[in-house]
Amino acid sequence: MRTLERMALSACLCLFSALAFAHEGHQEPAPAVAVAAAQPAGGTRDAKTWFTDTPLQDQNGNTLRFFSDALQNRVVLLNVIFTSCTDACPLITQKLKQVREVLGDQADGITFISLTSDPLRDTPAVLKAYTLKQGVDGPHWLFLTGDKAQMDLVLGRIGQIVPTPEQHSTQLIVGDVANKRWSKIRPDAPAAAIAQRLQLLTMPVVGR
Repeated sequence: MRTLERMALSACLCLFSALAFAHEGHQEPAPAVAVAAAQPAGGTRDAKTWFTDTPLQDQNGNTLRFFSDALQNRVVLLNVIFTSCTDACPLITQKLKQVREVLGDQADGITFISLTSDPLRDTPAVLKAYTLKQGVDGPHWLFLTGDKAQMDLVLGRIGQIVPTPEQHSTQLIVGDVANKRWSKIRPDAPAAAIAQRLQLLTMPVVGR
Protein backbone atom coordinates (compact mmCIF):
# COMPACT_ATOMS: atom_id res chain seq x y z
CA MET A 1 0.00 0.00 0.00
CA ARG A 2 2.80 2.42 0.80
CA THR A 3 4.21 1.87 -2.66
CA LEU A 4 0.85 2.77 -4.22
CA GLU A 5 0.57 5.87 -2.05
CA ARG A 6 4.01 7.05 -3.10
CA MET A 7 3.03 6.53 -6.72
CA ALA A 8 -0.17 8.52 -6.22
CA LEU A 9 1.61 11.41 -4.53
CA SER A 10 4.58 11.53 -6.85
CA ALA A 11 5.17 14.95 -8.39
CA CYS A 12 5.38 13.41 -11.82
CA LEU A 13 1.97 11.76 -11.51
CA CYS A 14 2.01 8.56 -13.51
CA LEU A 15 -1.35 9.38 -15.10
CA PHE A 16 0.09 12.23 -17.12
CA SER A 17 3.74 11.35 -17.50
CA ALA A 18 3.67 7.66 -18.43
CA LEU A 19 4.76 6.87 -21.95
CA ALA A 20 2.06 5.67 -24.29
CA PHE A 21 1.91 1.92 -24.65
CA ALA A 22 2.23 0.60 -28.18
CA HIS A 23 -1.02 -0.14 -29.95
CA GLU A 24 0.51 -2.73 -32.25
CA GLY A 25 0.84 -6.08 -30.55
CA HIS A 26 -1.88 -5.18 -28.02
CA GLN A 27 0.52 -4.26 -25.25
CA GLU A 28 -1.44 -3.28 -22.18
CA PRO A 29 -0.70 -1.06 -19.18
CA ALA A 30 -0.20 -2.25 -15.66
CA PRO A 31 -3.26 -2.83 -13.42
CA ALA A 32 -5.30 0.24 -12.52
CA VAL A 33 -3.77 2.46 -9.88
CA ALA A 34 -5.54 5.37 -8.19
CA VAL A 35 -3.73 8.64 -8.77
CA ALA A 36 -3.89 12.15 -7.37
CA ALA A 37 -5.32 15.22 -9.04
CA ALA A 38 -3.89 16.22 -12.40
CA GLN A 39 -1.36 19.00 -12.34
CA PRO A 40 1.46 20.18 -14.60
CA ALA A 41 5.13 20.17 -13.66
CA GLY A 42 4.79 23.64 -12.15
CA GLY A 43 2.43 22.29 -9.53
CA THR A 44 -0.75 24.21 -10.37
CA ARG A 45 -3.98 22.70 -9.11
CA ASP A 46 -6.07 24.56 -11.68
CA ALA A 47 -7.59 21.75 -13.74
CA LYS A 48 -8.72 24.11 -16.49
CA THR A 49 -5.17 25.39 -16.96
CA TRP A 50 -3.80 21.86 -17.00
CA PHE A 51 -6.30 20.19 -19.32
CA THR A 52 -6.72 23.42 -21.36
CA ASP A 53 -9.89 24.73 -22.94
CA THR A 54 -8.71 23.73 -26.40
CA PRO A 55 -11.63 23.87 -28.87
CA LEU A 56 -12.38 20.47 -30.38
CA GLN A 57 -15.19 19.09 -32.53
CA ASP A 58 -17.46 16.22 -31.58
CA GLN A 59 -18.97 13.62 -33.91
CA ASN A 60 -21.88 15.94 -34.65
CA GLY A 61 -19.65 18.83 -35.70
CA ASN A 62 -20.24 20.83 -32.52
CA THR A 63 -17.31 22.82 -31.16
CA LEU A 64 -16.59 22.03 -27.50
CA ARG A 65 -14.00 23.48 -25.13
CA PHE A 66 -12.12 20.50 -23.76
CA PHE A 67 -12.27 21.37 -20.07
CA SER A 68 -15.32 23.63 -19.75
CA ASP A 69 -17.65 21.66 -22.03
CA ALA A 70 -16.36 18.08 -21.91
CA LEU A 71 -14.78 17.63 -18.47
CA GLN A 72 -15.86 20.21 -15.91
CA ASN A 73 -17.90 18.85 -12.97
CA ARG A 74 -18.36 15.47 -14.63
CA VAL A 75 -17.49 11.89 -13.96
CA VAL A 76 -15.69 10.83 -17.11
CA LEU A 77 -14.03 7.94 -18.83
CA LEU A 78 -11.34 8.89 -21.35
CA ASN A 79 -9.79 6.69 -24.00
CA VAL A 80 -7.96 7.12 -27.30
CA ILE A 81 -8.93 5.54 -30.60
CA PHE A 82 -8.54 5.97 -34.33
CA THR A 83 -11.31 4.89 -36.66
CA SER A 84 -9.21 3.03 -39.23
CA CYS A 85 -7.99 0.67 -36.52
CA THR A 86 -9.19 -2.88 -37.10
CA ASP A 87 -8.12 -4.57 -33.87
CA ALA A 88 -7.93 -3.00 -30.41
CA CYS A 89 -10.00 0.15 -30.96
CA PRO A 90 -13.29 -1.44 -32.06
CA LEU A 91 -12.90 -4.15 -29.44
CA ILE A 92 -12.44 -1.58 -26.68
CA THR A 93 -15.31 0.51 -28.03
CA GLN A 94 -17.55 -2.54 -27.76
CA LYS A 95 -16.27 -3.21 -24.23
CA LEU A 96 -17.19 0.33 -23.24
CA LYS A 97 -20.62 -0.12 -24.82
CA GLN A 98 -21.04 -3.11 -22.49
CA VAL A 99 -19.95 -0.92 -19.55
CA ARG A 100 -22.71 1.56 -20.31
CA GLU A 101 -25.20 -1.30 -20.52
CA VAL A 102 -24.08 -2.56 -17.11
CA LEU A 103 -24.45 0.95 -15.67
CA GLY A 104 -28.03 1.17 -16.87
CA ASP A 105 -29.71 4.43 -15.84
CA GLN A 106 -26.51 5.54 -14.08
CA ALA A 107 -24.80 5.80 -17.46
CA ASP A 108 -26.57 9.09 -18.12
CA GLY A 109 -24.53 10.70 -15.33
CA ILE A 110 -21.18 9.56 -16.75
CA THR A 111 -19.56 10.99 -19.88
CA PHE A 112 -17.38 8.80 -22.08
CA ILE A 113 -14.84 10.74 -24.14
CA SER A 114 -13.03 9.02 -27.00
CA LEU A 115 -10.22 11.16 -28.43
CA THR A 116 -8.79 10.41 -31.85
CA SER A 117 -5.06 9.88 -32.29
CA ASP A 118 -5.51 10.36 -36.06
CA PRO A 119 -7.10 13.81 -36.48
CA LEU A 120 -5.91 14.19 -40.07
CA ARG A 121 -8.29 11.42 -41.13
CA ASP A 122 -10.83 11.36 -38.31
CA THR A 123 -13.05 14.31 -39.17
CA PRO A 124 -16.36 14.78 -37.33
CA ALA A 125 -18.13 13.02 -40.22
CA VAL A 126 -15.76 10.05 -40.03
CA LEU A 127 -16.22 9.85 -36.26
CA LYS A 128 -20.00 9.98 -36.71
CA ALA A 129 -19.88 7.08 -39.15
CA TYR A 130 -17.75 5.13 -36.66
CA THR A 131 -20.21 5.72 -33.81
CA LEU A 132 -23.11 4.56 -35.95
CA LYS A 133 -21.23 1.46 -37.09
CA GLN A 134 -20.32 0.61 -33.50
CA GLY A 135 -23.80 1.41 -32.17
CA VAL A 136 -22.49 3.94 -29.65
CA ASP A 137 -23.84 7.27 -30.88
CA GLY A 138 -25.44 9.01 -27.93
CA PRO A 139 -25.48 12.27 -25.94
CA HIS A 140 -23.23 10.96 -23.16
CA TRP A 141 -20.45 9.65 -25.37
CA LEU A 142 -18.27 12.24 -27.10
CA PHE A 143 -15.90 11.39 -29.92
CA LEU A 144 -13.54 14.35 -30.26
CA THR A 145 -11.21 15.56 -32.98
CA GLY A 146 -9.49 18.77 -34.03
CA ASP A 147 -6.49 19.86 -36.03
CA LYS A 148 -3.22 18.09 -35.28
CA ALA A 149 -1.84 20.82 -33.02
CA GLN A 150 -5.03 20.86 -30.95
CA MET A 151 -5.09 17.08 -30.55
CA ASP A 152 -1.38 16.91 -29.77
CA LEU A 153 -1.91 19.40 -26.95
CA VAL A 154 -4.91 17.63 -25.44
CA LEU A 155 -3.47 14.15 -25.81
CA GLY A 156 -0.20 15.31 -24.29
CA ARG A 157 -2.05 16.51 -21.20
CA ILE A 158 -3.36 12.99 -20.57
CA GLY A 159 0.02 11.36 -21.14
CA GLN A 160 -0.57 10.45 -24.77
CA ILE A 161 2.40 11.65 -26.80
CA VAL A 162 1.80 9.64 -29.95
CA PRO A 163 4.28 9.80 -32.88
CA THR A 164 1.83 7.74 -34.95
CA PRO A 165 -1.87 6.94 -34.44
CA GLU A 166 -1.04 3.29 -33.75
CA GLN A 167 1.19 4.13 -30.79
CA HIS A 168 -1.57 5.42 -28.54
CA SER A 169 -2.23 3.69 -25.25
CA THR A 170 -5.24 1.43 -24.93
CA GLN A 171 -5.48 2.34 -21.26
CA LEU A 172 -8.70 3.77 -19.86
CA ILE A 173 -8.65 6.84 -17.63
CA VAL A 174 -11.58 7.47 -15.30
CA GLY A 175 -12.07 10.56 -13.21
CA ASP A 176 -14.32 12.55 -10.92
CA VAL A 177 -13.19 15.91 -12.25
CA ALA A 178 -14.70 18.12 -9.54
CA ASN A 179 -13.09 16.17 -6.70
CA LYS A 180 -9.82 15.44 -8.56
CA ARG A 181 -10.10 11.67 -8.20
CA TRP A 182 -8.49 9.75 -11.05
CA SER A 183 -7.70 6.14 -11.85
CA LYS A 184 -6.30 4.15 -14.75
CA ILE A 185 -7.92 0.88 -15.79
CA ARG A 186 -6.85 -1.89 -18.10
CA PRO A 187 -9.21 -2.21 -21.07
CA ASP A 188 -9.29 -5.99 -20.64
CA ALA A 189 -10.87 -5.62 -17.20
CA PRO A 190 -14.41 -7.05 -17.05
CA ALA A 191 -17.14 -4.60 -18.02
CA ALA A 192 -18.69 -5.01 -14.57
CA ALA A 193 -15.42 -4.05 -12.88
CA ILE A 194 -15.05 -0.91 -15.00
CA ALA A 195 -18.66 0.00 -14.28
CA GLN A 196 -18.08 -0.47 -10.56
CA ARG A 197 -15.09 1.87 -10.61
CA LEU A 198 -17.20 4.52 -12.31
CA GLN A 199 -20.03 4.02 -9.82
CA LEU A 200 -17.62 4.63 -6.97
CA LEU A 201 -16.61 7.93 -8.54
CA THR A 202 -20.24 9.08 -8.59
CA MET A 203 -20.53 8.65 -4.82
CA PRO A 204 -20.15 11.78 -2.64
CA VAL A 205 -16.72 12.39 -1.14
CA VAL A 206 -16.83 11.86 2.62
CA GLY A 207 -16.14 15.05 4.54
CA ARG A 208 -17.08 17.44 1.74
